[in-house]
Amino acid sequence: MYRAKLYITLKPAVNDPQGSTVRAGLHTLGWASVHDVRVGKYLEIQLDAPDQTQAQTQLSQMCQQILANPVIEDYRIELEPNG
Repeated sequence: MYRAKLYITLKPAVNDPQGSTVRAGLHTLGWASVHDVRVGKYLEIQLDAPDQTQAQTQLSQMCQQILANPVIEDYRIELEPNG
C-alpha cells in the first residue's frame, strides 16, 4: 500500500483569479508584503500497487486523465509506503 500526496497548481503562464482575490484580501488585512498568491489543489490518495514504480505510473495516469488539466495545470507527486 502506498500513500500519495498530490499537489496540483496552475502553470505559471495561466492567470489565477482566485490567487489575485486572496492577495487582495491579504492586502486589505494589512499584509502588504505579499506580492503574489497562486491557488491550487492538494489531494491524498492511498492505493495498492505491486511496487513504487507502478504506483507512480498509476498516479500520473490519474492526474492526466481526471485529477488535473494538463493543458493549464502542473502536478507533483510525493509517494511513500504506507503499511
